Amino acid sequence: MAELDPETLLPSERMKQQALDGDVTQIHRGQQYADEGDTFSIDGTTFEVVTVSGRTLGDMTDEDARAEGAKDLDHYRQILERAHDNFEWDDDSDIVLHRFERQ
Repeated sequence: MAELDPETLLPSERMKQQALDGDVTQIHRGQQYADEGDTFSIDGTTFEVVTVSGRTLGDMTDEDARAEGAKDLDHYRQILERAHDNFEWDDDSDIVLHRFERQ
């Protein structure tokens, strides 16, 4: 178990605030950035990574998108397209789910 910099998983101030508010409880990244049991703190609040698992973009659901602060999967795609130059949604692209809980 390691103590992570919160920016390792949550790359923006908006997402950090959404985690504090309980609106963001997971994030998918292109590679694994944490292990189960790792922790991170935001403004004195500690979170523990409880699930790390490999998936594909095609596995994602509206529920996953909402857990990452988007309205639905289509909105999530739009966010990714704005955030990453030359991003194209490919259902077969490998991603890693990092789910966390407030401690």
